[in-house]
Amino acid sequence: MITFTEAQIAAWVSPIFWPFLRTLAVFTSAPVFSSRAFPTRAKISLAFLVSLASQASLPEMPIIGLNDPAAVGAVVQQIGIGLAIGFAVRLVFAAVELAGEVVGFQMGLNFAAFFDPSLNAQSSAVARFFGHLTSLLFVVMNGHLMVLMAINRSFQAFPIDQNFLTALARMKLFQFGTELFASALWIALPMVGMLMFTNLALGIVSRIAPQMNIFAIGFPVTLVVGLIGIAVTLPMLDQPFMALMERAIDIFTKA
Repeated sequence: MITFTEAQIAAWVSPIFWPFLRTLAVFTSAPVFSSRAFPTRAKISLAFLVSLASQASLPEMPIIGLNDPAAVGAVVQQIGIGLAIGFAVRLVFAAVELAGEVVGFQMGLNFAAFFDPSLNAQSSAVARFFGHLTSLLFVVMNGHLMVLMAINRSFQAFPIDQNFLTALARMKLFQFGTELFASALWIALPMVGMLMFTNLALGIVSRIAPQMNIFAIGFPVTLVVGLIGIAVTLPMLDQPFMALMERAIDIFTKA
């Protein structure tokens, strides 16, 4: 009769189980991967496949028994780091969506807001458009491969040592959030400048020709100028998006 000891089972399971937990946590929180259109069984299967295929490039995993008290700390660390990776990528998407919110406010389209199930909040039409465009750029520019690379490299920057709080302090995600807020304003700045100049011109026209109903022509003019600004600046959106993605990935690869 063939028998296995607990140590042997732990030695076989540990090299795959810990990467599997971290990868599954990323797929739970990262945009595109966490979409409701992505079935849960497919997420679990893909996480297992990724953890199995990356075994050759991963450092040696510590052997921790599933009944060992240290396993609780290791599980918390893997889930926490995986959620942090997904959250950092989500912040990149939020920066572009914030730029869309600012542009939509200047265009006067923020009244066209509706419920966004992915955010569980109200979002404007322009922000949703920027969000969908960001998802397209994420796939086209191999953002999903960058996320998988971050998972792989994170085991070198944040090895399995059951200390999640130390890893969280080294990530400094709060500093990354401030950078993303500034980046969102920089993305929206050209369109906001165009709309401010348009509003200034409309104000001058209303002073020169008071008989003109500026409220009747102001909204169509700002709407057209905003759409033209979006059409002109969107082809250049890939550069700030990739710069933000690289900054987010560097947190987990060069920590």
